[in-house]
Amino acid sequence: MIKEENLIREFGGQPAYEGPLVDLHQVVKTYESLSGPFTALQDINLSVQAGEFVAVVGKSGSGKTTLLNVLAGIDRPTSGKILVAGTPVHSLSESQLAEWRGRMIGLVFQFFQLLPTLTVAENIMLPMDFAKIIPAAGRRSRALELLDRVGIREQADKLPASLSGGEQQRAAIARALANDPPILLADEPTGNLDEHTGMSVLELFAKLNADGRTVIVVSHERDISRYASRQVTLVDGRIADDTRAEADPQKR
Repeated sequence: MIKEENLIREFGGQPAYEGPLVDLHQVVKTYESLSGPFTALQDINLSVQAGEFVAVVGKSGSGKTTLLNVLAGIDRPTSGKILVAGTPVHSLSESQLAEWRGRMIGLVFQFFQLLPTLTVAENIMLPMDFAKIIPAAGRRSRALELLDRVGIREQADKLPASLSGGEQQRAAIARALANDPPILLADEPTGNLDEHTGMSVLELFAKLNADGRTVIVVSHERDISRYASRQVTLVDGRIADDTRAEADPQKR
């Protein structure tokens, strides 16, 4: 049984852990459907070191999003182990998962998922309100700093609907960074953007990685290898290829 006090601790910034930051052992994820069980992930073994930029690629239905979801604790594996900075994510209770995710993981989605009735700055402050890592008095100033970092500070007090798609995705990235998580997970972050805007978003991820953030991106972009230092290819729920390469520094 895992003690709560061992899990509810300060996760902000890079964790003091010497092994792989992310370590998956024999992970299987099976869903029940009307036509019977469907195995989305099969015997996944994957280790990611702190500071890596990993692109997860594959055809539709290959298991890319499922892999990201089990990494984030959104889905639980049917079997296998998921360790993040030594924490057994697969064993956490729902309340422990929420606490852990708020401190360790920044999530970016394809369709932004900004709350339409809150301003951009308020959207970024919301994760801070939940996690309570950032003192209340400093939350707006941090939101503005993050918006400045992603290049849209002037949009802080506007509603999301008044922003372009690229600006909304930059706001979503700023929101993912709200509590300074060591790991940034993104699921098809360029899938709802035009090619030029999508490349600028990938460049932003590369800059965040260059600053020391661990980045794992599910992407259909052919040019993702120009930014990521490692590419993991999924086929039918299995890792078919795991290639390390130097990202192009001119694209950073």
